[in-house]
Amino acid sequence: QVQLVESGGGLVQAGGSLRLSCAASGRTFSSYSMGWFRQAPGKEREFVVGTTWGGSRIYYTDSVKGRFTISRDNAKNTVYLQMNSLKPEDTAVYYCAVVRSYTAAMPMSPDGMDYWGSGTLVTVST
Repeated sequence: QVQLVESGGGLVQAGGSLRLSCAASGRTFSSYSMGWFRQAPGKEREFVVGTTWGGSRIYYTDSVKGRFTISRDNAKNTVYLQMNSLKPEDTAVYYCAVVRSYTAAMPMSPDGMDYWGSGTLVTVST
């Protein structure tokens, strides 16, 4: 059974930084693609960044390019999302998700993901 556990969310002032983690277990993830999504109150879940587990392909949504960076520690089966220059509009619950495909289409659709974490809340104050 695949398990994804996010951590690292919290309250930060605009312009600040946070690093989210997604710890994966239950599978060998070398053939999976992984994505970060977010859902703000009253809005639909949206794609933030996606990558093959090995990192050969990375795709950022336009609103986070230059501010967010995805990275991974393969030994720990953990993927990170470094978020800098945070804005109030980045406030959302952030989810990591994986799909059993090495060549997942980018940007990823929430409907196409196979497993989800339970999310971590990021709140950016003005």
